[in-house]
Amino acid sequence: MGEAAYKEPPWVELIDGKTVMMSPRPRIDHNRVIRNLTRIFGDYLWNKPCEVFSDGVDVYLDEKNHFIPDVMIVCNQDIICPDAIHGAPDLVVEVLSPTTTNYDRGKKMEAYARAGVKEYWIISPIGRFVEVYLQRNGRLVFDAAYEDVPDWELDRIQPDDRTKIHDTIKVSLYDDLIVHVHDVFYKLSG
Repeated sequence: MGEAAYKEPPWVELIDGKTVMMSPRPRIDHNRVIRNLTRIFGDYLWNKPCEVFSDGVDVYLDEKNHFIPDVMIVCNQDIICPDAIHGAPDLVVEVLSPTTTNYDRGKKMEAYARAGVKEYWIISPIGRFVEVYLQRNGRLVFDAAYEDVPDWELDRIQPDDRTKIHDTIKVSLYDDLIVHVHDVFYKLSG
């Protein structure tokens, strides 16, 4: 007799007071982006007061908004509890999935803004771009888009126009934390 297949319980988030089922477990490239950012941020933050957390750690912003961000940086040690982060992380990263895009760009982004998240990244593994939003008076406002331009495309761009390509992200939390967009998408397929 065969054993019954184990089925992982679905993850849920509370968005604006409504329970929302998370999409099926992410695809490999989704996980690679999370792994890459966790390594980049973790290496930089080693022996610094801020910490990086990745997929699977709950964030309780308020009674109506409980999220599971893909990656986050938390500098306030007082909100790090054994069960979850209770308060606003300083930086939050959401990696887009087909079923989460509207929430990540809509209600979740609004809740993060109200809670005081200082920097919010939306990343597309398929499009290989990163959008950065910064806190401005209770809103997360678009700051810039960064993309991983393949070498074959870069070769087609005039040298003077290459300066218009945003391929390094300066993280607002630290003066010297620079993320190379190519590193975010390291080992992605296609």
